[in-house]
Amino acid sequence: MAKKFSEKRKERRMPVLSNLIEPVNLSYKTQDGKETSLVAILADLSASGMRMISFLGAPLADNFTITLQLPGMEKMEVKARMAWVKQKENVFTIGISFTNIKPEHAALISAMADDFNDCDTRILLRLPEVCVPNCKACKICNKIQKDDTLFE
Repeated sequence: MAKKFSEKRKERRMPVLSNLIEPVNLSYKTQDGKETSLVAILADLSASGMRMISFLGAPLADNFTITLQLPGMEKMEVKARMAWVKQKENVFTIGISFTNIKPEHAALISAMADDFNDCDTRILLRLPEVCVPNCKACKICNKIQKDDTLFE
């Protein structure tokens, strides 16, 4: 019998750049107070957290600051905590939960995720017009259905 899982996320999430690579810099202090950083690849994003992939290990601290900048967005400094880590050989998949994000940044990420997911729904329904002119996710979208003329 298949095990049933309940969704724990509060916010809708979206893949970043439709599976293209987006590097993220995690800066944090180790237990001895030393400042250090780790570069990882952002896999998906929501207003309450994200999933990253690292080939260099996981952060050596529970709480840290993330510097995040997506195309068309200002640089964001987000306080976060590590929610989980999964390791397979030399690849680390890291779940991050945001503990302090500016409300305007959270609202923008939520709007982007909503628009990105609405677009996926229109694609699945095979609607004739997938793109909409007011799409908040247009700067990170590289779907083959994208109509660039709407965003010039």
